[in-house]
Amino acid sequence: MTTTMVETGVSPTRRWLRMPSFTVQIFLGLAVGILLGFAAIHFGDGSDALPWLEGTLHWVGSSFVSLLIALVPPLIFFAMVVSINNLRGVTNAAALAWKTLLWFAITALISVTIGIFLGIVFQPGLHSSVSADQLAQPSRVGGWTDFIRSIVPSNFLGLEVSSSLNGDTVNTRLKFNALQVLFIGIATGLAVLKAKDAAQPFVAFAESALKVLQKILWGVIRLAPIGTAGLIGYAVSHYGWAKISTLGWFVVAIYVGLLIVGAIVYPVLLKLHGISPVDFYRGAWPAIQLGFVSRSSLGTLPVTQHVASENLGVPSAYGSFATSLGATTKMDGCAAIYPAIAAIFVAQFFGIELGPLEYFLIVFVAVVGSAATAGLTGATVMLTLTLSTLGLPLEGVGLLLAIDPILDMGRTALNVTGQLVVPVIVSAREKILDRQVLEK
Repeated sequence: MTTTMVETGVSPTRRWLRMPSFTVQIFLGLAVGILLGFAAIHFGDGSDALPWLEGTLHWVGSSFVSLLIALVPPLIFFAMVVSINNLRGVTNAAALAWKTLLWFAITALISVTIGIFLGIVFQPGLHSSVSADQLAQPSRVGGWTDFIRSIVPSNFLGLEVSSSLNGDTVNTRLKFNALQVLFIGIATGLAVLKAKDAAQPFVAFAESALKVLQKILWGVIRLAPIGTAGLIGYAVSHYGWAKISTLGWFVVAIYVGLLIVGAIVYPVLLKLHGISPVDFYRGAWPAIQLGFVSRSSLGTLPVTQHVASENLGVPSAYGSFATSLGATTKMDGCAAIYPAIAAIFVAQFFGIELGPLEYFLIVFVAVVGSAATAGLTGATVMLTLTLSTLGLPLEGVGLLLAIDPILDMGRTALNVTGQLVVPVIVSAREKILDRQVLEK
């Protein structure tokens, strides 16, 4: 008996204690989070959820996202340096970059067209019980000059300081501008190419730093089941689903649009390039589900980069470049479907007729405008850019803020999906996709 155990290396006891697969752990985290969220509501005082449980869920979820976001600035920088250095050995590196941007635009065009169609069909602005007293100016407004202002770094680290007044207390917050970090990384990568042999020590350091970051990242990713439970639990307990009733048609239109793009458009595009949608979604699932619960494309970026190369077979040098670029400029959920339907909602609510020119402008903003607001990420910023371009009242944004977190889950999940679909398609077209990795 002893000999058998040594040969197999696994005892019967150990076999029973073996952990389930990581995917199963994620699903368990979702289930536990939903149960805890409803428990917080059930044991609350009726109007509010159980404070200590809701607070704990919020702390667990936000701490997990904070750990991921903390890795984003160095990850983007070193990934850009290393990927640009590695891409110099690829004869079609420039073509990869341009085709990535082209497919970003193509999928955005399809998405915004679907959004306009659903806005016209569902007429959410005419089928809502939201009241005009909820009109409010948004705190952040997108503009066409934001891209130029935000891309120019004010310091090497792309750091920004923002202050807000809360009563007599001034809260100061340090944050990073992802677009500036991306710009700095690309500029440094191009400088490395120009320096050639003299830059090799720096390249070696960048490659080593990137590997260390990836090891840290894997440790954080292992916490995803716990973070998922906290994020989804807090969403259920804090936002609930009662708010949906006043804007039911609007919510339905948004999620129908997200499902059409995610479950029909993307699979068709993948199939046309000889890629199994089942294989794609199986490999991309860790990033998609994290995007859904975290509501942050940037927070999900470390996982997005990991699954692009490890699960989907995208070359790591190209995948790091494409996913980093996509996390700041590729947002089919936030920058295409949502602002299209929301703009039509605001126009219908105020009784403003939209003509062919206005619909063209919605398409234009969706395809081009996401770059203009890349340094000020957020669906609200994209919506204000769309409304201001069409000349619609910005106060209409206030009507939609109450349900924004519920919508943001689906929007971010689609954003992340699109950020993975494009590099997979481009890799397949350029015949550099590792199909053995994708199909395993």
